[in-house]
Amino acid sequence: MKLHQLPATTTKTKPRRGRGYGSGHGGHTTGSGQKGQKTRSSIHKVFEGGQLPLTKRIPWLRGKHRFQSLANQTIAINLDQLNLLPDKSTVTKDLLVKHHWITAKEAATNPIKILGRGKLEKSLTISGLSTSAAAAKLIQKAGGSVTSLPLTDQT
Repeated sequence: MKLHQLPATTTKTKPRRGRGYGSGHGGHTTGSGQKGQKTRSSIHKVFEGGQLPLTKRIPWLRGKHRFQSLANQTIAINLDQLNLLPDKSTVTKDLLVKHHWITAKEAATNPIKILGRGKLEKSLTISGLSTSAAAAKLIQKAGGSVTSLPLTDQT
């Protein structure tokens, strides 16, 4: 193999700063320019030039629900949404996960409640989910049935 037959290199070598005059980046300044803030060391990413930083300008979270987690809040499903399900089906957490209305993680951790907004046009069986009184009345009026669990956390 001859020199002209070698494959061309596409990556450039990283410049070695601070290694004297022979490195091609000067002697004592080593490519950082002359005096000033940026020549001393690196500046923090969120440094804003001496003004009050954004993290200190934003107000703190204060008040009643400051330490409450958002994780276990009740998932509300209304009757008009249930019209998208097939007729005579049994509505459970598994069915809601199957139809991608909630994730499996949400079904395992969060309580689910069926609320009475809208009009139900199909007869459905609600099993293992808590319902509001108005929703239970409308489900039974549409020809369905409710075997629900009491909701422990009233939200």
